[in-house]
Amino acid sequence: MNFAQEIKNKKLILRISGDLIGEDNGAQLISAVNDAMSHEVLVCIIDIAGLRYINSAGIGVLITILTKFRNKGGEVYLMNPSESVKKLLIITKLNSIFQIIQSEEDYKK
Repeated sequence: MNFAQEIKNKKLILRISGDLIGEDNGAQLISAVNDAMSHEVLVCIIDIAGLRYINSAGIGVLITILTKFRNKGGEVYLMNPSESVKKLLIITKLNSIFQIIQSEEDYKK
């Protein structure tokens, strides 16, 4: 898994590509989230357009990120999931927990 991060207008934007399978990669994402939250960022947009595969540990990472933001009054948006990841979100019912957007412009303040 590769990821890039940027903070823009008090929003953390994570762009994830490859396979999200937890382990060390998950710790790196959580560290990026903790750092952003220490700078009072309360919105996270996770661009998962380049995500090929996600397993249960990867789902756990996403839920951990969501929990951290919601506990501080913030929100997490999953942006532009592929068809296979969309199906997984539906099967696991995570589509009812996460807000899914197609582009940054779809983010509602």
